Amino acid sequence: MKEQEPIQDNIQTGVEEELKVNAENDQEPVSAEEPEVLEETAAENSEEGQAELEKLRAEAEEHKQRLLRTQADFDNFRRRTLKEKEELGKYASAKLITELLPVIDNFERALSTTADNADLSSYAKGVEMIFRQLEGILKTEGLTAMEPVGTPFNPEFHQAIMQVESDEYEEGTVVEVVQKGYLLKDKVLRPAMVKVSG
Repeated sequence: MKEQEPIQDNIQTGVEEELKVNAENDQEPVSAEEPEVLEETAAENSEEGQAELEKLRAEAEEHKQRLLRTQADFDNFRRRTLKEKEELGKYASAKLITELLPVIDNFERALSTTADNADLSSYAKGVEMIFRQLEGILKTEGLTAMEPVGTPFNPEFHQAIMQVESDEYEEGTVVEVVQKGYLLKDKVLRPAMVKVSG
């Protein structure tokens, strides 16, 4: 029995020592220097954070200024484009009218000669010359007259005003032009008024 007691005491002592070591490892005592180190580290982190924040604020301000400048440039561009578009619409016909001024001059000359001259044939020739001059100017601008007689009726180019019987043309063919139609380049400016065979 006496031999068992020292063994039991040794076991008890070993367990107590182990518990003591475990307790020391789990909770180390704080030394007096550590709170100061923590404060310095916190201060350094705070200064770095402030510097980073200032840098980000500066970048944000730069982006904002750039955005404002871009917006102002765009507004100026839009105003300038709108003004140019208005001027273009206002003076788009200036070139054509400039080319038509000599025609007006010739009409005035022809009208002034009729009062002095009773020769209608020279007057008719003068008016025909003016007509050819006007026609030439309009052709250079892309205006062409339609010649639909003998072609099949096409509602995109022709406006039928009457249907007539015809032995000469097949059914659905344009037989007569009542009012000329015109194309401006490849666009119908005015459809031709026509009579169509029925």
